[in-house]
Amino acid sequence: MPVPKSLFTILSHHFSTTTNLPSLSKIPSKYRAQAIQQAQKALTEYLHTTRGLPFPYAEHIARNSLFSVSNLIAKLDFSPSDFSKSFRRFLRYHPIDEFKFFFESIGISYGEVNGFLPANKFFFSEDGTVFSAACALSAFGFPWNRLGKLCKEEFSIFSQSSEDLTARLCRFKEYGLSNVSVIGICLAFPHVLSWDGELGGEIDALFDDLKRVFIDFDLATCVEENVDAWYEVCRKIRVFYDLGCEKGTVGDLMGRSKYVFLEYPEEVLVQKAEYFCRFGVRKEDVGLLLLRSPEIMNLDMETPVISVLGFLKHFGLSTKELESISRKYPYVLGRNKMANLPHVMKALNLHEWFFHKLKSGNHQLLANYVLSDPDEGLDTEFRDGLEKIKSSRCPIHTMKKLNFLHGIGYGENALTMKVLDHLHGTSIKLQERFDCLLHLGIEFSNLCMMVMSTPKVINQKPETIEQKVNFLCQEMGISLQYLDVFPAFLCFDLENRIKPRYRFHVWLTEKGFCTKAYSIASIVATSEKQFVVRLSGIHPDAPKKWSEHFSPKKPLGS
Repeated sequence: MPVPKSLFTILSHHFSTTTNLPSLSKIPSKYRAQAIQQAQKALTEYLHTTRGLPFPYAEHIARNSLFSVSNLIAKLDFSPSDFSKSFRRFLRYHPIDEFKFFFESIGISYGEVNGFLPANKFFFSEDGTVFSAACALSAFGFPWNRLGKLCKEEFSIFSQSSEDLTARLCRFKEYGLSNVSVIGICLAFPHVLSWDGELGGEIDALFDDLKRVFIDFDLATCVEENVDAWYEVCRKIRVFYDLGCEKGTVGDLMGRSKYVFLEYPEEVLVQKAEYFCRFGVRKEDVGLLLLRSPEIMNLDMETPVISVLGFLKHFGLSTKELESISRKYPYVLGRNKMANLPHVMKALNLHEWFFHKLKSGNHQLLANYVLSDPDEGLDTEFRDGLEKIKSSRCPIHTMKKLNFLHGIGYGENALTMKVLDHLHGTSIKLQERFDCLLHLGIEFSNLCMMVMSTPKVINQKPETIEQKVNFLCQEMGISLQYLDVFPAFLCFDLENRIKPRYRFHVWLTEKGFCTKAYSIASIVATSEKQFVVRLSGIHPDAPKKWSEHFSPKKPLGS
């Protein structure tokens, strides 16, 4: 029998992209597609005739379990004339693990199948709940090989009786939805099928929203009547719930902005949402902004170049306010990309103000902004430094570090170039260290200032930074805000400078030898020579005690 060309394409894809497929070395390559097709046909007959499965489901399992089928035929000797008979004979004496074939057939990847297999059970007759649930879903119209998505997200769906599942699906249709639309909704929101009890609460609120969008605002007539189209639209709707929009409250908003779900791919919605989430505001507010001002979706928020001061002026800041910003946040001045705008605003501590402007209806200012003239925001020192980088020995590495600085809000200015000269490590490492300090609780704008005054604070490993911050806050009892005043604390060696000096001062104080309160900066930053001189002024025996019991063993630098 000739093998369909599409089967060759499918097999070629699987054999070329997957290392989990068993070797079919016993079968000549030109016969492999034919052998698999014959095995699938024989397996269908076995599941239907011998095991008593309804023919459509037996066929679904056999056709959609390529890896498991390949694993079986890899064990057999091959003969073009009687392979089909040999395989049938093999099945007669070697019953298969039906669950393994089933889970692969519904769309669970072969490498994950073992995680779903029931313990010590191989036949549906031993526990047919999973299979009967799948049959009920398939009878309603769910594509067989998409059931794995439901299984992975809400496995409890398959512990329900087929009667309960069918009743629930029919209940969803009472909202005026077709079978296909209900399937798309369930694939996008699997939890609606795993819910236990009478329909109500969160599920009811969700379907109230969906009814408003699909029926009352007539979005349903714009969606093709197939599962893929409905699933795609429902996935886009889910983006806004994942952002935190409350179910049951946004149906009207979604309905009035229904073209968003028709014109833009899910990836674009997610990218736009992630962009505005970088302003550090509530995700729910980002979702509401996109629904209330859907024209934002058309704006290019990546490639345009802005002059930071010109942009702030465009959004309403006065000359006096701009002068204050220039003095307090000189590192943001000059130009930057619109892609970096969220962190520019966070570096200025203006992110909440700016997002509020957008929410208040000023989002059109984003579309109206243009550079006032070709030279607006240009910094000649930065330009000269850029030329030096391009002609340097490793320009790509340096440019990536520069892009890191732009990404945290630093503009195209001379100060940025000066900071760049003191940064060590790759851009990825610098970002990890910066993020580490953010996660420890330092405010974004304060951290940008710390980097400006003491760039070396992000030249250390994250674990080293964490250890120093923990010692500062926990053992020393000092607020994290102290780093705003003395960021260089993070640049000193913890074991050989910070710990021994601090603990010796604590000892001196506890013994009553030291009555004056020295600042942390004074204790840590003083050179070793000056530190010892100070100790002698506190008590004549203090230097000796320091040298014998507290001073680190390895030599200290000044």
